[in-house]
Amino acid sequence: MTQSEAVPTDAGEARVTWHEGTEPWAVLALGHGAGGGVEARDLQALAAALPARGVTVALVEQPWRVAGKKVAPAPKTLDIGWRGLWPALARPGLPVIAGGRSAGARVACRTGRDLGARAVLALSFPLHPPGRPERSRADELLGTGLPTLVVQGGNDPFGRPEEYPEGPYDLVVIPHGDHGFAVPRRAPLGQGEAMDRLADGVAEWITGLRRTPRR
Repeated sequence: MTQSEAVPTDAGEARVTWHEGTEPWAVLALGHGAGGGVEARDLQALAAALPARGVTVALVEQPWRVAGKKVAPAPKTLDIGWRGLWPALARPGLPVIAGGRSAGARVACRTGRDLGARAVLALSFPLHPPGRPERSRADELLGTGLPTLVVQGGNDPFGRPEEYPEGPYDLVVIPHGDHGFAVPRRAPLGQGEAMDRLADGVAEWITGLRRTPRR
């Protein structure tokens, strides 16, 4: 079952689209990036795959996107929108995993612990701007204070897997994937297989969370 609801926040009206899990035991909240919305292939793949595994997926549209604006606001404003949404995400009374792709992953990393998230899922975390590795954002990722999974494309110009510092997080690599997890036609795996790997990797990690007592 899928349903959407508008949620007022101090940054404007946001929207949550719920993909209800079968006998759900957790909610995975996923925010979008600065260059697109919840139609992103990775978000849609998780929304399609995880409900059957007992995880309700909440696709979150930030107020700027709901308002039809083309450019994302400053990180502080994104955090305000996400914090305002949190009561709606927690309403089912289940553990909430804070997640998102790109800019949405940064929001989840910055706010997850303060909001009481169970864990953080960072899809295509933008470790640095393309071509600017000296402008690292690793501190956001390393400072979540929560179980954290990074899913990264092997050819992501915002940070390839081998560029990531050691730290208290798990890493799933999607070979040949770019920042949107698109794989070239010449790659030895197809686009569907790439999304299956992403969904399976996230599902395995989330299942592990269920078996691990919360610290």
